[in-house]
Amino acid sequence: MNYWLLKSEPEVYGWAQLIKDKHTNWSGVRNNAAALNLKAMKVGDRAFFYHSGDERQVVGICEIVKEAYPDPSDAAGRFVQVDVTAVAPVPTPVTLAVIKAEPRLSEMRLVRESRLSVSPVAADAWRLICKMGDVAA
Repeated sequence: MNYWLLKSEPEVYGWAQLIKDKHTNWSGVRNNAAALNLKAMKVGDRAFFYHSGDERQVVGICEIVKEAYPDPSDAAGRFVQVDVTAVAPVPTPVTLAVIKAEPRLSEMRLVRESRLSVSPVAADAWRLICKMGDVAA
């Protein structure tokens, strides 16, 4: 299993909406590096749901349930989307400030490339953030 981080502004599509919907497609990604990460996702992979904007915190965990397929919102046909489902909330949201303050997380793409909307998360970083958020890894 691989781990990922998916960023969304809560006022555009937040964790509460995914809980309500239970399942959604992760579309609209137009950054080439982020799109490559979507293409690398496999069914069963897990992802942190991260609220960007003013919140800047990990708030939930979702699972990839459908691998990359064409994003119909991309008229050029270059970009893809994946489908995700909600797994569990993060009881104690883990803020970007807390992540940046933890030396063991200094190599996370979230820290180094903060604008990247879809990024990989190393297994040890996944376990540590789960622990920080009171989630069983």
